[in-house]
Amino acid sequence: MTNNNKTYLPPVSSIEREWYVVDATNQRLGRLATEIAMVLRGKNKSQYTPHLDTGDFVIVVNAEKVAVTGKKKTQKIYRRHSGRPGGMKTETFAKLQQRLPERILEHAVKGMLPKNSLGRQLFTKLKVYAGPTHPHDAQKPKELKIQTIPGEDN
Repeated sequence: MTNNNKTYLPPVSSIEREWYVVDATNQRLGRLATEIAMVLRGKNKSQYTPHLDTGDFVIVVNAEKVAVTGKKKTQKIYRRHSGRPGGMKTETFAKLQQRLPERILEHAVKGMLPKNSLGRQLFTKLKVYAGPTHPHDAQKPKELKIQTIPGEDN
């Protein structure tokens, strides 16, 4: 007895990629990162397939104005290691926001993507810029509305 219910797989050539632009001004870091990760993976599309790259490109502007709640500005620590003995470098959210504001959002989104070659491929479709301008006007990006929770002071 054979099962004729085959799972639909979208042909890679039929996957249409859109470009979206997101303004990070006064957005909560985690809530913004989850929405971006969903679009990068393609989970907002009907043809979503877990093992394929069905997602869209996302451009984030004003990354320097992303917000965190509570005491995270002074207590959240970002770590990196040079690979040498004693090579651990630590930096608070506030210092990293001054030095490289793009890295904060990149780090948050990367942590929400798969930890494999697909995740690395998806991450290349994220473009983050500290200021309000970006060089991707030729792609005619659409504005992506990030849903806010009612009662939240956004």
